[in-house]
Amino acid sequence: MAGDLGEEFWNERYSGQARVWSDSPNRYLVSETAELTPGRALDAGSGEGADAIWLAEHGWLVTAVDFASAALQRAAEHARERGPAVAARITWARHDLTDFDPGPLGYDLVTAQYVHLPSAVRPAAFGRLAAAVAPGGTLLIVGHHVSDLQTTIPRPQDPDRYFTGDELVTVLEPGEWQVVTNSVPERFSTDSDGRPVGVHDVVFRARRGG
Repeated sequence: MAGDLGEEFWNERYSGQARVWSDSPNRYLVSETAELTPGRALDAGSGEGADAIWLAEHGWLVTAVDFASAALQRAAEHARERGPAVAARITWARHDLTDFDPGPLGYDLVTAQYVHLPSAVRPAAFGRLAAAVAPGGTLLIVGHHVSDLQTTIPRPQDPDRYFTGDELVTVLEPGEWQVVTNSVPERFSTDSDGRPVGVHDVVFRARRGG
C-alpha cells in the first residue's frame, strides 16, 4: 500500500497476473465478527474480495464496494471459484468511498479494512459508513497504525492518511453507540529482507444500540 493510492494506481496493480493480497480474510474481521449473527454486510474497500467471500461463506449477504474496477472483476472471479452459492450471496459495486453514500440503517455489519483516506474526507466517509449500520448492528474499521512508518514494512508514506480509534469515536452519533473494541494490537510481518518486524493496527468495533 505504498505510492499513489489513486484509482489508476490500483487498477494497474490489480490487472497483474499475481494476487495483490492473500486469499485469506483479514484476521480482525474473523476475530471481531465470529460471535455475530449473519445478516446483511457492507464490505467497504473490498479489494480482491477475500473478506466478502469469507463473510458469504459464513452466511452473510454481502455488498462489496471498491473503486478499482480491476479489483472487482478479480474478486468476482474468486467468488465464482468458491461455487455458485457463495457468488450468489455477494453483490459487487464500484464506488469511490470519498463520496459513496450507502444510505441509512441498511446493514447489520459495515466493515472497512485498511482504507486509508486523507483527513479532509475521512470523517465524512467513515460517518456515512457508520450511518449505514442498522440498530443492533456493528461497525468494524481496521487500519495500519502511524507508528508503522518507523519500520521497514511498506506503508502509505503520508501521515495524514492514518487514524486512531479515538478519532473514529467522533464520527458516531452521541448516545447511540457502544464501543466494543478500541485497541492497537501488535503483530509481526516480514520486510523485504526477510526480517520479522513488529507492526501495529488500529482495531475499532462499535455496536449501534437497538
